[in-house]
Amino acid sequence: MTTSISIAQQMHQTLAQRLTPTALEVLDESAAHAGHSGANGTGFGTHFRVRISSPLFTGKARVAKHRLVYDALQEFIDRGVHALAIEVL
Repeated sequence: MTTSISIAQQMHQTLAQRLTPTALEVLDESAAHAGHSGANGTGFGTHFRVRISSPLFTGKARVAKHRLVYDALQEFIDRGVHALAIEVL
């Protein structure tokens, strides 16, 4: 991934490619978590909220839907994303 776009934009692109969502929003909420565990002191890049709906979620339990999102974003978690709040729409 290129570094010229934000982590939130990179996450959005990855989710769009892998889960073909019908609705998708990725919010960087890191600034609201300043001083919390996992915060990096920059105010961005560590705490995210994903709001997503995908036909791939049909018939799946909530945990399975969340697992699809986590699996799609594992590379970001490996690179330092500390917290990921998922809202399945």
